[in-house]
Amino acid sequence: MDPAIRVLVALALAIIVIGLVLRRLRQPHVVGYIIAGVVLGPSGLGVVTDVGAVSRLGAFGVLLLVFFIGMELPLRSLVARWRIPIVGTTAQVLLGIACVLPLGLALDWTTKRTLFIAFVISMSSTAVILNLLRERSQLHHPLGRDVTGITVAQDLAVIPMLIVLGLMAGDRPNMTELVLQGVGAVGVFSVFIFVARTGEFNLPWAHHLHNDREMQVFASFLVCFTFALVTGMMHLSAALGAFLAGIVIAAGKQAHWVREHMDPFRVVLVGLFFVSIGMLIDLRFLLDNLTTILILTAVVFVTNTLINSVVLRAAGHRWRPSVYGGALLSQIGEFSFILAAVGLQNQIISEYAYSTTIAVICLSLLLSPAWISLIRVLLGRHVLAHQMGEDKAGAASRTHEPNQPDAESAR
Repeated sequence: MDPAIRVLVALALAIIVIGLVLRRLRQPHVVGYIIAGVVLGPSGLGVVTDVGAVSRLGAFGVLLLVFFIGMELPLRSLVARWRIPIVGTTAQVLLGIACVLPLGLALDWTTKRTLFIAFVISMSSTAVILNLLRERSQLHHPLGRDVTGITVAQDLAVIPMLIVLGLMAGDRPNMTELVLQGVGAVGVFSVFIFVARTGEFNLPWAHHLHNDREMQVFASFLVCFTFALVTGMMHLSAALGAFLAGIVIAAGKQAHWVREHMDPFRVVLVGLFFVSIGMLIDLRFLLDNLTTILILTAVVFVTNTLINSVVLRAAGHRWRPSVYGGALLSQIGEFSFILAAVGLQNQIISEYAYSTTIAVICLSLLLSPAWISLIRVLLGRHVLAHQMGEDKAGAASRTHEPNQPDAESAR
């Protein structure tokens, strides 16, 4: 019998059993996926040993998730508030450096290590945040849009972070990569502007796929992953390309059938992504260093929540929604795995520091929903919901002008 069948059965069984238990505890699916990965991974029962294969499939899930978000979010509202993601992400990184700097001075860290730690903790998880916003129907809330915009800007911020870390390690800048990134950035910006100005348009090939479900599925994959491939080849974030593909599909009035046909693939592949995160957790290392890792994770949650709360409050949100948004952005994101690998490769951190970083990233992803729920309780769920409802109603009233239909309702 093909061993892959055994792995698939074990994955499905673990996800269902753990998911049903956690649902009774009112925990999101993300937690169940990660725990299933821990149980079945190399440091658990060892049912799955090829973590790389699961991780690669999961990476497709993240692209599909971002693709869906691009279809669901009205571009004009994002463009109208473009300063918040750009300025907010910049402020977040600078405040992160300011918070880490005293610790670095106290522990006699090098400048490279101080910047590295600040970069790692400043990245939030696109997958966790967007999943939670979708589950709680908060994606279209003004706060949800701003939080989403910040995650997209963070994906772009990875590029200069990698360049800075490389330069500090003594690497010469690759001019070819810099040129490609510049050309890619201009191209992405041009597509954004075109769609924002045009509004809706007809995709020339869409009528050929009418009532052909199978071809529609493959066409959806083609659009999503082609955009991701192009931005990846330009040394930009592949997730940015998938997000852009979703925006184009929505503007081309094809989002209804794309969403209908692709949603099952999104569910499976996003689930595999979080399962692969769980498989990265080394239980022996975690247990041997549990106190240190828990303290570091708590510090990350508190620091990131405070920093992002200040950023969102400065963007015009009230304090309670700002703190809630700060909690949403408090975990360390999946792009920090790349930063950690670069830090180890360039000898900015040791093997032990690398393992600790990976453990803290994984634990922050696992505990993030619980931290967000705790913040909601401390803020007062009903008061928070009331204020967010008022904010959404206020934003809607500002966008509904006479004789001018709302972009979302038109879509």
